[in-house]
Amino acid sequence: MATSEWMSIFQTKIGELDRTDSWRLEFDDSLVPDSPNPGWEQYIRSACARFSCSKCRRGWPSNRVMVVFHMRLSQSQGTVKVRRFRQNCKQCSEAPMEEARFGADNISILLEKLVEKIRIKCYHEDLGERNQPFRNVDVKGPHEAAHCEACIRGICSMNSTQMLFF
Repeated sequence: MATSEWMSIFQTKIGELDRTDSWRLEFDDSLVPDSPNPGWEQYIRSACARFSCSKCRRGWPSNRVMVVFHMRLSQSQGTVKVRRFRQNCKQCSEAPMEEARFGADNISILLEKLVEKIRIKCYHEDLGERNQPFRNVDVKGPHEAAHCEACIRGICSMNSTQMLFF
């Protein structure tokens, strides 16, 4: 989905907070997981998406697409920076890392969970335990760590004992 759709869904979800603060969503491929800048909070989640190779046009699904959010509320202005990790084709040599295509339902779930984290981390609300699963995509084979940008960088949930889904 295009970034404009992410922004539109985010504005709908954040608008449900009924607060006077304004929030914006920015995409930032330079975000470093587990290293938010001072004053920023982090949320990491894996999600389901599809990929397509720009060289051979092969497509594949993944239920382990890592998404990192860094968020901050300062003087009534909230900012969320997002990094969506990429994957590359296992059949093409020197294949480029490809952007994930998330379904609208999974973007909505991701951003709903993000808004919950904003409520907890920025507004210090106690929401208790909640869990909303993603719609899985039909994956025929195992997770390909050698072709996963998040695995290569050491933050993929498949390679970590750390629970990244909360």
